[in-house]
Amino acid sequence: MNTKWTDEKVAIVEKMACLYTVKQIAHRLKIRGYTRSTSAIQNKLRFLGYSARPILDNYNCCEIARVLQLNSATVWTWVKKGWIRTTRRSGRYHQIKSKDLKRFLENPPQRIKNRIAAIDKDAIEYLVGKLV
Repeated sequence: MNTKWTDEKVAIVEKMACLYTVKQIAHRLKIRGYTRSTSAIQNKLRFLGYSARPILDNYNCCEIARVLQLNSATVWTWVKKGWIRTTRRSGRYHQIKSKDLKRFLENPPQRIKNRIAAIDKDAIEYLVGKLV
């Protein structure tokens, strides 16, 4: 059965896109009286340009490096230079929010623009959704 997405449902999903996983969004929609499968929500999020990751949007340098196929020291250098905003979790561990990573990837420093442009677009979309 193909049920059309109402503007109200789309607005709710967009509000929740950066805060919750697909499973959590499905549960919250169900509480509000809307029934949507996780795959339908995931497809809608991708169509709207959001990342549909199975977990929430906090990363560490190693996760970002693994997905983007970079050395983790490279990502750590970007953090140390202040190019990517982080929250210190404990000691030397930093959390990078999806929105901060997206801001960096959309507007990287001039000297690494070519390097960022060469990164696989699917990997970037997995982490942060579509870039502008």
